[in-house]
Amino acid sequence: MPDKKHSIVVIGAGHAGCEAAWAAANLGERVLLITSNPYHIAQMPCNPSIGGVAKGQLVREIDALGGLIARAADSASIQFRMLNTSKGPAVWSPRSQSDRKLYIRAVRGLIESHPRIRLFQAMVTGIEILNGRVTGVTTSGGDLFDARAVILTAGTFLNGLIRIGDQSFPAGRAGDPASEALAENLKNLGLPAIRFKTGTPPRLDGSTIDYSLLTEQLGDDTEYYFSFYHKAKRLPSVSCWHTRTTPKTRQLVLDNLKLSSLYGGYVEGRGPRYCPSIEDKFVRFPERKIQHLFLEPEGLDTTEVYLNGLSNSMPLDIQEQMVQSVFGLEKAVIVKHGYAIEYDCYDPRALKPTLESSLIGGLYLAGQVNCTSGYEEAAGQGLAAGINASRALQDKEEVTFPRTESYLGVMIDDIVTRGADEPYRLFSSRAEFRLHLRQDNADLRLSPLAFDLSLIGEKQISQVQAKKELLTRCREFLSRTRVSPERINPYLKEVGSSAAESWLSLEKLLRRPEISLESLFDFLKPEEFSSTELKKILPQVELEVKYDGYMNRELTRMEQLRRMEEVKIPLELDFSSLSTISHEGRERLQRHRPATLGQASRVPGLTPGDLSVLMVEIGKFNKKTLPQ
Repeated sequence: MPDKKHSIVVIGAGHAGCEAAWAAANLGERVLLITSNPYHIAQMPCNPSIGGVAKGQLVREIDALGGLIARAADSASIQFRMLNTSKGPAVWSPRSQSDRKLYIRAVRGLIESHPRIRLFQAMVTGIEILNGRVTGVTTSGGDLFDARAVILTAGTFLNGLIRIGDQSFPAGRAGDPASEALAENLKNLGLPAIRFKTGTPPRLDGSTIDYSLLTEQLGDDTEYYFSFYHKAKRLPSVSCWHTRTTPKTRQLVLDNLKLSSLYGGYVEGRGPRYCPSIEDKFVRFPERKIQHLFLEPEGLDTTEVYLNGLSNSMPLDIQEQMVQSVFGLEKAVIVKHGYAIEYDCYDPRALKPTLESSLIGGLYLAGQVNCTSGYEEAAGQGLAAGINASRALQDKEEVTFPRTESYLGVMIDDIVTRGADEPYRLFSSRAEFRLHLRQDNADLRLSPLAFDLSLIGEKQISQVQAKKELLTRCREFLSRTRVSPERINPYLKEVGSSAAESWLSLEKLLRRPEISLESLFDFLKPEEFSSTELKKILPQVELEVKYDGYMNRELTRMEQLRRMEEVKIPLELDFSSLSTISHEGRERLQRHRPATLGQASRVPGLTPGDLSVLMVEIGKFNKKTLPQ
């Protein structure tokens, strides 16, 4: 039995819970991490991969802030790809296929090795409150654990209900019980529940798949890691595969819609728009007769394959017919059927930007309970909640992440300002400053903050400083080094670029789209840039040179937003009394309660005119309340 007095209790040991516990423990707090099944720590109930569009950037940000997810993903990576390389560098996104078992083992090993984290198996049944603040949690075994802060990261477990056709049963996910008592307790505490839905596709026996009919997807040859600070041993790389549905698949779905949980009228919750079920795909997009599917291996020691794109809630026999109607899967055997799951989550507009509840002091929420989806989104919120719960207990200023500096800040600001009427997923299009928020510079952006917070140490910050010095040195070399036409024209002819008529700086040459820094240095062979470490930073230097003008414009817009974020809206300001603002504007401001003028600018439906008037009213209010 662990000591019952901990400063922080974390409920749930998924991606959010593990990051929350890790961050809080690194900041000196004694953490009790409670899970219903310690063998399912950091479980991947959906596809076995980490990263992707915007998600990969977020993983690198979490790593820069001293988090776990990048280290675990590197330890379990069985294929790596950089997505969107045919597009601009602002949307390049790393993605790693993971060995599911090795990923869980990596996270659990790190959690159990931390001297200030204690893992405990139990079902939490209630959160104890005194005078509007948390004091601890109770469990189904009758234990009471004291705590000064509680971080709720219950995922899909709160009133979780799995649906397959017309059948349903309580569950947090397949193989784990639902958390019904805690859901009832939260309702009694005044947290209004929202009902959401998500789903998962069938898993197949890979030995029954005809790969000769599929298109192979290899990983990238480039050696790559998510983590800036830690280098894991490389595992063998495996292939993923691409296939597609057939007209028969579509007809099976449409003919059996009434048997689906979703279209049979059984599901109440709102599902994710950007990861729809196969039923949704064929109903909502009737012009798309064919849907693309991807087969992703679950690990190195198993033949199990994840059928990405065929999420559904059909009866078991229909699922088998659907699978065997797909190219290459005519003889495929299902080892785990797909299902839909409904669960309770809570309006994130009732949270502060620190992820603390505005209703209950000391209660922080992170992950899917905040109406989000995805391992990466959950991990980022868990990290933020762990940091802020710790700093609040230590009477230190809490940390809010500006949307100008991280995808983590974009996500948190989005959900606490705008809420979510469907499971929120992070996209690069949600960020206004994508050129600044790249995957390759997350360490430069966030490691100074991580070091100031004591989330990383001297060794890590020195690595980042060394990289920064290399980047600066290379930029200065390109700026000051000029070459004659005679020296450079043979190279320009080779790469199909127009000849130089006068001496040019290397920086000016590099701005030409057909010239890469690597090929330019291969031709010029500058000795000071021949080392392996220097070669690693060449792509980042090239990107910054080529996009310099765009980045400067983006920096100007970032500064404008920063100034708006500095204008605080007084807590005592009664929006409903501001007759100079439109009636609709007052209603929206009262509902969202933005903390700054910048947040107010992102309230849906608030007009530029209302925003201008609000700025005047803030000035009037502040002047009126100044001491005479």
